Amino acid sequence: MAAQEEVKKNVANRKRKQVFIYGNYKNYYGYRINRNQKEDPRLMVMKREWFEGKDCLDIGCNQGLITIEIVKKFFCRSILGIDIDGGLIETANWNLRKIARIEHSNHKSKEASDSQILDGSNYSKHKVSQASDGEIFYGQHDASSPSEGNIFERVSFRKENFIEGLRGCSEKYDTIICLSVTKWIHLNWGDDGLITLFVKIWKLLRPGGILLLEPQPWSSYKKNRLVSETAMANYNEITLHPDEFRDILLDKVGFRSAEVITGSLSGTVVGFDRPIFVFHK
Repeated sequence: MAAQEEVKKNVANRKRKQVFIYGNYKNYYGYRINRNQKEDPRLMVMKREWFEGKDCLDIGCNQGLITIEIVKKFFCRSILGIDIDGGLIETANWNLRKIARIEHSNHKSKEASDSQILDGSNYSKHKVSQASDGEIFYGQHDASSPSEGNIFERVSFRKENFIEGLRGCSEKYDTIICLSVTKWIHLNWGDDGLITLFVKIWKLLRPGGILLLEPQPWSSYKKNRLVSETAMANYNEITLHPDEFRDILLDKVGFRSAEVITGSLSGTVVGFDRPIFVFHK
């Protein structure tokens, strides 16, 4: 009874503010990343081979900024971002359209510039492309290249409750990203929900696929246990703590190996410098 009163008091104190019971913050990147940072520090420790030419899934994509940057930087064949919040998915699609327009404009400007440089040469009928390391190379456009093509053809967003949806999972992804999501699933669906998350991810991954997992530490659960009565009840019943996730995924779910990216991520705001685990199916 006292716990329920505490939750009600907490909600009343924040009634003028929106309570994000799923961690679906509207300005998440705004306080996660330092203002002078050009990209999310987590992107700096990701490897190209995890994504290039692969089909990817981003669980809890929020406004889709990391999802879009992954496909731009690492050249996925496809990436789907899902989130439980329809408003965030609308914003993600808006961000995609905006970034696609900028990319298209920059591409057109570069083509115009290159055509002037090459005018009259035997390369005039060929496309001039920019390699990832900045080197210019010449050649026919290859539409099958993962680094080329309309970004709309490779990025999509969808409102989805991952725990209660996606029935009948089958192997369809090479890489699945789950960054700072586990706590919110844990608080809203308890230990059973967490295990459902892990098992569904394993089923959706193709053999040899990888899971990039960034779990929140147990110390951060206490602060958010008051967002709803459900969260408070689950918090009191949780028996599977984040420091056990690695063993659960290896010994119970079936992943064959794991590595951890540790150390300070340059530019990370205090409180968000969390390890990222890489699990291999």
